[in-house]
Amino acid sequence: MRVGLLGAGRIGVLHAGLLAGDPRVEDLLVGDADARRAENVAAEVGGRSGTIEDVLRSGPDCVVIAASTPAHAPLILASVEAGIPAFCEKPIALGYDDTVEVVEAVESSDAVLQIGFQRRFDAGYAEARRLVESGELGTIYSVRLATHDPEPPPEEYIAGSGGIFRDLHIHDFDVLRWLTGAEAREVYAAGGVRGFDFFGRHGDVDTSAALITMQDGTVAVLTGGRHDPLGYDVRAEVFGSRDSVAVGVDARTPLRSVEPGVPPSGKIAYPDFQNRFLDAYRAELEHFLSLASGEAENPCTARDALEALKIAMAADLSLAEHRPVGVSEVG
Repeated sequence: MRVGLLGAGRIGVLHAGLLAGDPRVEDLLVGDADARRAENVAAEVGGRSGTIEDVLRSGPDCVVIAASTPAHAPLILASVEAGIPAFCEKPIALGYDDTVEVVEAVESSDAVLQIGFQRRFDAGYAEARRLVESGELGTIYSVRLATHDPEPPPEEYIAGSGGIFRDLHIHDFDVLRWLTGAEAREVYAAGGVRGFDFFGRHGDVDTSAALITMQDGTVAVLTGGRHDPLGYDVRAEVFGSRDSVAVGVDARTPLRSVEPGVPPSGKIAYPDFQNRFLDAYRAELEHFLSLASGEAENPCTARDALEALKIAMAADLSLAEHRPVGVSEVG
């Protein structure tokens, strides 16, 4: 396959290595707004480099969009117009109208677009979903989700991130829908600036929480933050009438027990999301190549991205107005 990579930043570097390691990829063409950066990444993985326009004009079998967030929607639409199957990192866009425009363009043209919610391809999350779907957990009573970054992003990133719910927690909102098989009905969010004042300068928070009620009555509790000195911490707990399970709890989880007789693991915690979800990133790109070849179904559609965004928008409104917000109120 001839694969185009649009964007050679942090996540683009990761995707370049994974794509180059897939035996189906015979030719990898890397494009970026920074020509030198594209050249460097291509050289590291044995690919070729060019502008983003060069990549699209070359007629690749598919493209992987890993550019900055403002470029996602235009690049998706350009891929749709060219008839090129596309994979795009979250989000489609930070705004509702821009996201809807892309969703409608994709669905009306029957284009191929897989969104990069990599937790769906993590072995632990996948097993939890299997247990929910099979009925082995029984009736799902509640779900607990946690996402905590090891270090806050730089201030210039926060200025255009869309806020903690659209940036950090959008993965939680997607995996909540995926795990439970239900849609969110209402969100009650809270947050504050506990350690880093520059979040407040941009109308954002560095510490967050939300209570989410699903349409089937399942209750989910979410916590998050931009600073965990022990490492990158992402967990999910599902409580059912027959069994309860946890995802993300292992010897590298940056959380220690203070119960008597429980020794520390002694293992180095996950330093970042790339390390924690490396296998999931590899699996989702492998699936995308199969999808682009017509050998698989789309596991994460543009519509899924829109539904996750609506939950994030409800959380933003709830935080601003200090009240529960129905997801039907947004969009």
